[in-house]
Amino acid sequence: MTDIGTAWSALGGDPRLLTRVSTLERRGALEARLGVRELARACVGACALAAAELGARRAGLAQVPGVRVDDGAVATAFTSERHLLVGGRVPVTFAPLSRFWRTADGWVRTHANYPHHRARLLAALHLSEDPDRVAAALAERSALEVEEAVYAADGLAVAVRTPQEWAAHEQAVAVAGRPLVERGRLDSARARVLPPAGGDPLLPAAGLRVLDLTRVLAGPVATRTLALLGADVLRVDAPQLPELADQHADTGFGKRSARLDLAADRAVFEELLATADVVVTGYRPGALDRFGLSPEALAERRPGLVVAQLSAWGTYGPWAGRRGFDSLVQAATGIAVLEGTAEQPGALPAQALDHGTGYLLAAGVLRALTEQLSEGGSRFVRLALARTAAWLTAGGPPAGEPPAAPAEAAYDGPDTWLAERDSDLGRLRYALPPVVFAGGPADWARPPGRWGGDEPRWES
Repeated sequence: MTDIGTAWSALGGDPRLLTRVSTLERRGALEARLGVRELARACVGACALAAAELGARRAGLAQVPGVRVDDGAVATAFTSERHLLVGGRVPVTFAPLSRFWRTADGWVRTHANYPHHRARLLAALHLSEDPDRVAAALAERSALEVEEAVYAADGLAVAVRTPQEWAAHEQAVAVAGRPLVERGRLDSARARVLPPAGGDPLLPAAGLRVLDLTRVLAGPVATRTLALLGADVLRVDAPQLPELADQHADTGFGKRSARLDLAADRAVFEELLATADVVVTGYRPGALDRFGLSPEALAERRPGLVVAQLSAWGTYGPWAGRRGFDSLVQAATGIAVLEGTAEQPGALPAQALDHGTGYLLAAGVLRALTEQLSEGGSRFVRLALARTAAWLTAGGPPAGEPPAAPAEAAYDGPDTWLAERDSDLGRLRYALPPVVFAGGPADWARPPGRWGGDEPRWES
């Protein structure tokens, strides 16, 4: 089931704390054939409960603060990139070559939002940037042929599969054999000691330093959430790989952003790592290992660290080394067919795999920090979009099945959960955070700044 109890159990949480969670269900929020609303509610609720649990420990409270999950806030946050306005301008969320394409025997989904991914896609197809020519070329080839040719060129394309086709795939079998949240100890480092965290609002992650080595959406959603909860989050990107400006604006709330070459500026990175509490990575499994950034190598240099890792397909199976994005995982795992048909694939009402996995990753970090207070040990937390997709497709209600009970209210749009503020990027309209608990923060302490606009050092 895609419910908060399942998510909380996957995080190792005490089931007795689930009584601290209340939910306001709203008709019309994240409507889909699959249980997207339930998944979103579970991921946000588990994250908020993990935050409240850590906050209670640090503030010396006798009881964990109550958590409130509102479907309206959750639905708005899960579509935050669509509600963002930067100086009154509506961002572009998908580039022209990021879409479904007909092939000789079905469909493929491509992703070409980044310039280097677009160039690799076109190189694989031996074409210039002309959507009509791309469509004509793909229509003459099989979906699997396109998938393999683009992958061989280091680009991004997947064949649209039915749920049955995906279930028979080696990668699906590997994913199904793993827990929703992989978590564990890396060593026997001594118990973490954190100063009391009280005040108004209660910030469970106050004083913690988070190195953010993530891109796109799921990882930045996780670190954006940790920033909301008081962490000093420093996002670090390679100078030659700028983030898309609007994407950075959407996920940059509460953080600072610096450019750092992990090879040339190794001493700077090591100085940051020496006092970091959490490292979050969102690159392909193994891609950062040559820089000494595997969980084991990081924990050896910084005992007591929490290392959180995110990938598209998982760290196992034949696709472990492949890049991926939410839209591609939907296409490969059968979700596109379930939300549409084999003749005309569809999509979820939000990039729910990205957002949901992001909140679960933040929850995993928070739970690891709480466990360290009693048990010590460097920790790892690991999630994959494909594993979240398996949870959604296995646990969602069948198409057309009515809810067990009528929702309490209606979702009449996002306005209630949108806010505006000034920033260096211009006037911003944005979605408010859905992670809500009694006494906790209602908004981020700072708006996003310019990508790479900060020095690579801790703020405090």
